[in-house]
Amino acid sequence: MQQDVLSIIEKVAPDIMETLRERYQILRNIYLLGPVGRRVLAGKMNVTERVLRTETDFLKKQNIIKTSKVGMELTVTGEDVYHELDQMMGQLLGMREKEKELATYFQIEHCIIVSGDSEEQRKVMEELGHATSESLDFLLPSGDNIIAVMGGTTMAKVADQMTKALSNDRHLIFVPARGGIGEAVNIQANTISSQMAENTGGENRVLYVPEQVSEETYKPLLQEPAVFNTLKMVTKAKCVLHSIGDAKLMAERRGMSEEALALIKEQAAVGEAFGYFFNKAGEVVYKIPRIGLQLKDLAKIPCVLAIAGGRSKATAIEAYMKNAPSQTWLITDEGAANQILKGVTL
Repeated sequence: MQQDVLSIIEKVAPDIMETLRERYQILRNIYLLGPVGRRVLAGKMNVTERVLRTETDFLKKQNIIKTSKVGMELTVTGEDVYHELDQMMGQLLGMREKEKELATYFQIEHCIIVSGDSEEQRKVMEELGHATSESLDFLLPSGDNIIAVMGGTTMAKVADQMTKALSNDRHLIFVPARGGIGEAVNIQANTISSQMAENTGGENRVLYVPEQVSEETYKPLLQEPAVFNTLKMVTKAKCVLHSIGDAKLMAERRGMSEEALALIKEQAAVGEAFGYFFNKAGEVVYKIPRIGLQLKDLAKIPCVLAIAGGRSKATAIEAYMKNAPSQTWLITDEGAANQILKGVTL
């Protein structure tokens, strides 16, 4: 219905739609960059300061933006208006069509694209977190829900955006999907799982095992009651949350051996998820022997959310998504989505 109304307005009063587009772009840039000065914003939007002043003065009178010595920011009311407008403009500017195109291209259930590029605007990462929370609220049934969680910087940002609203009519238990001792503590799956539980009022389980283990170490660890019980819960998860990484960066971050780094480079790996490294064709070229969720296990989990954004992640996302189960929801940003869709013909 909303799209129909917008289409009618665009046909009957195109000048109104043009004003709406311009003000939306101003709000979007202030939201992403704020606090921001008029000169910087005018340069970013490629408009004159005089034109921008006319529009921002109007928005200030409406209590949508506020100004200070450090620049312009959205008011609380302004943030609400922006988010409502962003949903509406997503239809008008073709964002929903892009989401459908990506979902069809990757043969997955659904795709959500948030405005902006998380590599250029810090607020976009928060938007990825909001979109993940909203998706979980839509997908998770009432009652008991086990959510398996991977580690990483993106997942840490997602955890920051979760709130107790997600626990309405639900009992949430967060469990780390893989062993993670070896990475920086703040981005280990254990830490992120704990943070999500705290922010939502849910429960948390731990999986204190090394990230990379030899086969001799692997089997005895699986018999440890604490490890065994947590891994059993992972297999019963209603949902998995994970990100997708750049192969080279992920290998270096994990302190992998020179031999492994050389192999990853030789095999032209571009993306990583769940300890698997993929080339552009989506083929697994290397795998870290880790305790926890394996790629093949995803097929049995009802809901899989892959969260990754930024233009430079496009190749990694595309490589992993060739292996993603059909029930996957991809939550990404315009930076990555536009880069992927450049070469796509459906």
